[in-house]
Amino acid sequence: MSYPDFFDQVPRITLRDPLAELLGSVTGGLLSYGYADAVRLAGHSCPTVASAYWLGVRAIKALYGDEMPTRGDIQVSLRDPLEAGTAGVTASVLGLLTGAASGGGFAGLGGQFVRRGLLQFDADIETELRFTRTDTGRAVLAQGRAHSVPGDPQTMRLMQLCLSGQATDSQRTAFGQLWQARVRRILLDHAWDDAVFEIRAA
Repeated sequence: MSYPDFFDQVPRITLRDPLAELLGSVTGGLLSYGYADAVRLAGHSCPTVASAYWLGVRAIKALYGDEMPTRGDIQVSLRDPLEAGTAGVTASVLGLLTGAASGGGFAGLGGQFVRRGLLQFDADIETELRFTRTDTGRAVLAQGRAHSVPGDPQTMRLMQLCLSGQATDSQRTAFGQLWQARVRRILLDHAWDDAVFEIRAA
């Protein structure tokens, strides 16, 4: 898979998944995820996928500090209902990182490793997302503002040409490059910008 070089510059996150360890899926249960994994899951790279990935990484790190995070022990609540806008895309990326799942998720083994019900929509929260450790109850609120990072002025004109079938090959290439240039700025230039990625204690 060939993708923009900046994907590999975005920090990865490693978590321990007790279920993966029990089933012999991976040594020590350690799973490592990068932005490219989120892109493979979603099928594309965009501000929504980027924001979901990086909010998830930062929120998990805020919950666990220097501890190894435990995949499957994190509840994720979204303020939006599933049907709203990009809530489903965000939820998919966060489910990848945390193991949290909605009604169709893993039901567990002998009452353990239950993932079903850890991903909730239409939550009564003041921010876009809330992450809660199921073992300690510690929680953080998260809000992404990727819209505050503008794209190149030519992007929308080129998108319209592409969607209408009028774009030349060079215009289609230029659109993709400009689109990913914005994603790059969101993930690298604004990674620790609290005005774009807000993480705070619940």
